[in-house]
Amino acid sequence: MQFHIVTLFPEMFDSPFAAGIMARAIRGELVKIQTHNLREHGLGNYRQIDDEPYGGGSGMVMRPEPIAAAVDQVLSAHPGLWRILLTPQGELFNQSIAAELARREHGLLLIAGRYEGVDERVRQLVDQELSIGDYVLSGGELPAMVIIEAVTRLLPGVLGNQASLEEESFRGGILEYPQYTRPEVFRGSAVPSVLLSGDHEKIRRWRQEQAIKRTRERRPDLLAKSSRG
Repeated sequence: MQFHIVTLFPEMFDSPFAAGIMARAIRGELVKIQTHNLREHGLGNYRQIDDEPYGGGSGMVMRPEPIAAAVDQVLSAHPGLWRILLTPQGELFNQSIAAELARREHGLLLIAGRYEGVDERVRQLVDQELSIGDYVLSGGELPAMVIIEAVTRLLPGVLGNQASLEEESFRGGILEYPQYTRPEVFRGSAVPSVLLSGDHEKIRRWRQEQAIKRTRERRPDLLAKSSRG
């Protein structure tokens, strides 16, 4: 799968994908990640990409022309990419959206904004707007990295044990059950006896009960969504 990122800081993407699952996926040619420097499409001798907002206000706003030029150039070489603007105003990214994006066979084009945001007309260039949380970052580069890894993990062949995806948090709308390994007793806290019983049906029921209990305690909003759905 292809990931293309339009960004002012392409160097930010070198280190995060140089180790672990992402590095293996890249080496195995399961994913391809390519950055596109927005500055190359800047205007004038100084490669300007931002300007003062009409109507006044603090900060600078990214102009639409450089972004449009970058998007057009990427799409001319890679038609069919699903275009995403990373913005605090976007739909909240979650596991369900990650699964949808993993099925985009032509790949993704992620636009990382900066400064006080992008000109409103940039929204005409994209298929979807996404946010990774209700907080503000300096730019869209970190959200792009989060989305790329979350989507990559869902691609066939990326994880050594694909079955582990079925048991992760947010699969089915609830958190994952508690996990234990050796030693059986750690600082006075013992592994639940049911996990040592060898009774797979009892273990399955216990894990399901614990997953629901943990979700109710920590993320009751997920259970509310599940009941409405």
